[in-house]
Amino acid sequence: MLSIINSCCCLGMETHDVRVEVDVSRGLPAFNIVGLPDAAVREAAERVRGAIRNAGFEFPIKRITVNLAPADLRKEGSLFDLPIAVGILAATGQLPYTKIPQHFFVGELSLDGTVCHVPGILSMAGSIAQDYPDRIFIVPHSNLEEAALIKGIKAKGAGHLKEIISYLKDEIELTAAAALPEFKLEAGSSTVNHYDFADVKGQHKAKRALEIAAAGGHNILMIGPPGTGKTLLARCLPSILPPLSWEECLEVTRIYSVAGLLLKDQPVINERPFRTPHHSASAVSIIGGGRVPRPGEVSFATHGVLFLDELPEFHRDVLEALRQPLEEGVVTVTRASGAFTFPARFILAASMNPCPCGYYGDNVKECSCTPYQVQRYRSRVSGPILDRIDLHVEVPRIELKDLKNDKQEESSKEIEKRVIKAWERQKKRFLNSGINNNAEMQNHQIKQYCPLDENVQELLYQAFHKLNLSVRAYDRIIKIARTMADLSGSETIEEMHIAEALQYRSLDRSLW
Repeated sequence: MLSIINSCCCLGMETHDVRVEVDVSRGLPAFNIVGLPDAAVREAAERVRGAIRNAGFEFPIKRITVNLAPADLRKEGSLFDLPIAVGILAATGQLPYTKIPQHFFVGELSLDGTVCHVPGILSMAGSIAQDYPDRIFIVPHSNLEEAALIKGIKAKGAGHLKEIISYLKDEIELTAAAALPEFKLEAGSSTVNHYDFADVKGQHKAKRALEIAAAGGHNILMIGPPGTGKTLLARCLPSILPPLSWEECLEVTRIYSVAGLLLKDQPVINERPFRTPHHSASAVSIIGGGRVPRPGEVSFATHGVLFLDELPEFHRDVLEALRQPLEEGVVTVTRASGAFTFPARFILAASMNPCPCGYYGDNVKECSCTPYQVQRYRSRVSGPILDRIDLHVEVPRIELKDLKNDKQEESSKEIEKRVIKAWERQKKRFLNSGINNNAEMQNHQIKQYCPLDENVQELLYQAFHKLNLSVRAYDRIIKIARTMADLSGSETIEEMHIAEALQYRSLDRSLW
C-alpha cells in the first residue's frame, strides 16, 4: 500500500516542499530510502524501526521503499524521521489516512519514539503559513515556540510518536502554538551587552567615531598600539545600538534557526548579535558555504556587529571575500546545485596595530619597524577593503591624567538616546525608499538626500584632490557628514560636518 506524507526542508535560507512517498509491498524484507538522501537521512531507517517498535506499534516485515520527492533536491538531516514513520504506519493500516493530507510533518525520532528538536523550523513555518495557510504543521514540542513566531501559522507540538498517532486517530488533541507576544523582545537577560562606554576612560575621539558608526550604520576601523582599549571600545558598540525591531528579530532568528544555533530555551534572538571570529578563521566560516551551504559569521552578525580584531592577520582571501557583503548587504554562495543568498547587513568594527611591532606613531615607546615593514604590514588590508570602511580612527595611548580622572564618563544609555534620534530621522527620510540608514545610500540617493552648498562642495573638492581620494571614499565622506548632521539635528550638511568627516579617513593619506 502507498501513503504520501507532506514534509519540507531547508536548503540555504529557502524552504522546499518534500513529498514523502512510502510504499510497503510483499517481497524480501528491506528498507530503502531514495530521492538523493544524505547519510543522516539514510540512517533514518534504523531510527524509525526502533521508534515504531518501542512506541508499541508493529513494524512490517516487508519490502519498504521511501521516496523523497522531488528526487533532484538534496535531502539532509534527521527531520524526515517523523513523516517516514507516519507514512509506514498509514501504509500498513495502523493509522487512518483521513487527516494526514491536511498536515505537514517534521521531526527527528529517538529509538524510544521521542520527537526531538530539529533546526530550521522558523523558515519552514513561514513558508507553510504563506503557501498553505489552511494546513497544520506538526513539529517537535521543543520547536513549538519557535514556530509560533510566525503570524497565522497553525502549528502543533508533539513530544512522542504515540501522541501524534493518537491525535491522528482523534483520541487526543496536541498542544497548539499560541502567538508569542512581542514583549519577548524585551524579555530574557542580556547575553551580549555587558559593556558600557562609562567604563572606558578617555578616548573621546574613538567614542565619537563609534557613535557616528552606530547612528548611520557605518563600518569602522580603529588603529592604535596594543593596550589602548580598541577591543573594549568595539565590545561597547552594541550597547548604543537601538533595540531590534520585530522584523529584524525574525530575520536574525531565522538565520540562527537554519544554522541550528537557536537554543531550545531561547526561541527568539532578542538582541543585536556581536560576532568575533578568530583571525585564523577560513573564508567559508566567515562568508558561509560548505558542501551544503550554510550561513557564515557575516550572516550571524546581521543587524548587529561583526568585530575583526587584528584585521591584517586575517587571511587575504577572507578579507577580499568581504567585498560583496560590505557593499550589498548580502552574500551569495555559488555551488553546482545553484546559488544561495544569505543576509549580511551588519556593522563591521575592525581593529589593527599601526605596524608589526605595534608602536608606530606612539609618543612613549619607539617603533622598531622599518618603513618597508610598516608599508608591507598595512598593505595586507587592500585598498578596496579600506574604501569600504567608512571611518578610520586612531586610538592613541591613554594618558595618565585620564586614568586618574574620577569624573564619570558618558554612559551608553546617554549615547544611545542620540543614536535613536538619528535613526528616527533616517527612517523618516528613507521611508519607502528600500534603505534604512545613511550607510546604505547609493549614488543617486546621495545626490537626492545630501545636497551640498557651494562652500561645502569647495571644501570637499579640495580634500579630494589633496588626499587623492577614490570616488568611493568621496561618497563615504558625504554619508558620514550626513550622519553627523542627523546627530546634531541639522537638516543640511555644513562645512564643520565635512571637516570632521575628513578626519576619519586617516588611512587615505600617505605615511611619509
